[in-house]
Amino acid sequence: WDPRREREIYQRLLTDNGEKFPEKALRSIFHEIITACRSAQKSVEVAFLGPEATFTHLAGVKFFGQTAEYKALESIDEVFREVQKGRVQYGIVPVENSTEGVISHTLDMFMASPLQICGEVMLRINHHLLGCAGPEAVQRVYSHQQSLAQCRGWLDRNLPQAERIAVGSNAEAARLAHHEHTSAAIAGEAAADIYRLDFLARNIEDEPRNTTRFLVVGRQEVPPSGEDKTSLLLAVPNRAGGLYQLLAPLAHHRISMSKIESRPSRRGMWDYVFFIDVEGHRTDAPVAKALAALPARCRWGSRRR
Repeated sequence: WDPRREREIYQRLLTDNGEKFPEKALRSIFHEIITACRSAQKSVEVAFLGPEATFTHLAGVKFFGQTAEYKALESIDEVFREVQKGRVQYGIVPVENSTEGVISHTLDMFMASPLQICGEVMLRINHHLLGCAGPEAVQRVYSHQQSLAQCRGWLDRNLPQAERIAVGSNAEAARLAHHEHTSAAIAGEAAADIYRLDFLARNIEDEPRNTTRFLVVGRQEVPPSGEDKTSLLLAVPNRAGGLYQLLAPLAHHRISMSKIESRPSRRGMWDYVFFIDVEGHRTDAPVAKALAALPARCRWGSRRR
């Protein structure tokens, strides 16, 4: 898997194509061709937060294509564990939603895991109310807690009497709704097909641009592609100006920081670590110089891609 080479192929195709064929369709077709060729050389195994038809599964298909072998697991912990033990090459996990913010559990896993971030996927999330009976018969609504939160306003207006029950995944919610005629699920379109559910209402997410970011994790470092990010996990001493000193090398070398998030370190009360995303690959000269200046300014740290 060579991200830079793939990017060069797409750029050449788009240049040769001109405006003859829609860019989105061209990318989609050749994405499947490239991933199929990669699978022909060596099968690609991907662990994801299952079961089948979750948004994480769809994000995996978007990134790796239809020809990869997908392994559904019950928790984010298991995805990290399977990749770390070498049972699969890659894992894919949700990390942030544009409406509800970060998925804390994913960030926390990086504090104890040596895995690298190999890529990211942005997936537009459309939530649908699925069930076997009409909306007037719905007494319970199953979904993942994030999805329930992303549809809170719609549920308040349209199903205020229905009990809201959080489950492990949207696909699990669809499975339950299939067996309970007075229940409904909030899930994606694929779940409706697999679990034979009717669409009771479409696109019920409160934010029309609702998007989730997923991370691809693996054991190897990824070469530069020309459109890269580097993710940092850093702990700073609890002293005045500590965070300022930590960020100073990034500003000095004109590194654009696209995200910063703090999480409890679990090493002591009120002790925190910072997750930072910066633009550029770790081997790019400005990023490399900034990274070289960080060890003297933090208690511990690691780079993730």
